[in-house]
Amino acid sequence: MNQEEKEYLEQYDITKYDRPSIAADMAVFTVMGNQADRDKENYRKLPEKKLKILLIKRGSHPYKNQWALPGGFCRKGEEVLDTAHRELFEETQVEDAYLNLAGVFGQEGRDPRGWIISHTFLALFDGAKCSLRAGSDAWDARWFDVELIREWAGDEQSETTAWRSTVYRLQLTNSDETEPVSLQAVIREEKNLCRFQVKTVYKVEEEQGFAFDHAKIITYALLYLRRQAETDGRIVFDLMPEYFTLTQLQRTCEIILGKELLTANFRRKMADYVVETDKILTGAGHRPAKLFRRNLQSVLS
Repeated sequence: MNQEEKEYLEQYDITKYDRPSIAADMAVFTVMGNQADRDKENYRKLPEKKLKILLIKRGSHPYKNQWALPGGFCRKGEEVLDTAHRELFEETQVEDAYLNLAGVFGQEGRDPRGWIISHTFLALFDGAKCSLRAGSDAWDARWFDVELIREWAGDEQSETTAWRSTVYRLQLTNSDETEPVSLQAVIREEKNLCRFQVKTVYKVEEEQGFAFDHAKIITYALLYLRRQAETDGRIVFDLMPEYFTLTQLQRTCEIILGKELLTANFRRKMADYVVETDKILTGAGHRPAKLFRRNLQSVLS
């Protein structure tokens, strides 16, 4: 740093500008069966697996007693990614989850406490191996079944621009026998193409039980996960155990996408990403099936 720059920085007043608080929120997804079904599991029938998301019930204001994504504020000198890892560990005791920045949300009024910018991370892991523990600002943490239904879509186009509007219904359910919870929201996704640049905006039209703008963020994160699974597929491995069958891998991908896939096409697409092992899956009503693991070299490709 030269002398001129040092003098500039000595006179620089950062307090002239409003500064936001920075937070990290996690959209934590897993694919697993309900606990009650796992408890009843026997060799004849495996529990049906579903896509689930982790939510916490807020124990303090604002939005006390409403459901939110796990997360928290950055500490002084802390990287946002480190905040996400710390908060995720506090909630789940998982240290090595897949974490990837999915979006940044800083719309005015999203948090009644003030200007708070949320860096939202997509987090994926095998939920059967985690231990939920509510954090300091929550008194409950649960897995919710996720269903995102596209209810309507419409397009318009002119010579220079194009628009697409899509309405989604987000439904989250937790079937706890003592206190079942159901959350719903209607989210509109608006895409505007102008000069070959696409601007996407999400608007909450209806919601019930969600804190902050988290219904919108969950919709955004799930659509992001689906796009990644559709175009590449490697992201699905972060939801799998160390060893798995190709049928289990395909079923997990189908659960994320919400549609069935052709087996031959799927296996051709994933061939370079898996390595066959000498292990065999037996029992639980299955015919013996070869077990595979992730091809670690494909991660570097």
